[in-house]
Amino acid sequence: MKVGLFVPLVGPVATPTYLETLGHEAEARGFDSLWVAEHVVLFDEYDSRYPYALDGRIPAGGEAGFLDTWTALAFLAACTTKIRLGSGICLVPQRNPVYTAKEVATVDVLSGGRVDFGVGVGWLAEEFRAVDAPFERRGARCRAYLEVIRRLWCDEVSAYEGEFYTLEPCRQYPKCVQKPHPPIVFGGESEAALRRVADLGQGWYGFNLTPVQFAERLARLHELLDKRDRRHDEVEVSVSPYLLDCDRESLAAYRDAGADQVILTTVARDEDDLRRTLDDLAEEMLVQGPAF
Repeated sequence: MKVGLFVPLVGPVATPTYLETLGHEAEARGFDSLWVAEHVVLFDEYDSRYPYALDGRIPAGGEAGFLDTWTALAFLAACTTKIRLGSGICLVPQRNPVYTAKEVATVDVLSGGRVDFGVGVGWLAEEFRAVDAPFERRGARCRAYLEVIRRLWCDEVSAYEGEFYTLEPCRQYPKCVQKPHPPIVFGGESEAALRRVADLGQGWYGFNLTPVQFAERLARLHELLDKRDRRHDEVEVSVSPYLLDCDRESLAAYRDAGADQVILTTVARDEDDLRRTLDDLAEEMLVQGPAF
């Protein structure tokens, strides 16, 4: 089973030196992937409910500020040679799909084909308003935008006509290194999210789930894949404990429940603290032993 890292790149911690340290040190210790979050703006006050905290509040103030996902991943690509680089997750329905296709393809080229395109539909209505994107029907919009993106990645001449977008015949190059395109990994635990995985995904990224909760959601995903005559091994399954405690026993429980990868939250105050945190995680989670 693979072990990756979810690293919220927020200010003032996420400096160029911090990112360079993260890339070099995570790869050197043998972690399999790095995943970064996306929010283009945050708010001091908002009515939307964050789904992964009991109080409905994202554990970051409005002044925290995430680095841009694809710029940060391009930077990390230059600091690494083999670790996978994932968006965890990219808010597809609030973005222009043509620019998204270009950004993902660019990082895939610059990384030599190491991108995992983690996508989701979002939860923060106020952020959608800030970028002048409709919050309603964002699930259907996400599917349409992904088809636009797929055509830009895969077709010599790309075009699309639908309810949510019209793309007149055009060419977008360079194409992705990975063929036919980087894996599309859907985040989310709802029934709608699992249907998106079963219909379109090459991966699922479950978030803030205990091993028992993860097993229940994975069983449902397998049912949906069966109905679509898709093999279970067509979808790589990742899970992040996120805000939940995770030790070696938990890691083994996720593995036994069917996880292909566990993605551990990594937060540090500075480069030295980051090195210590990665050392501790590597010693606890990467060393082979009876639990594995």
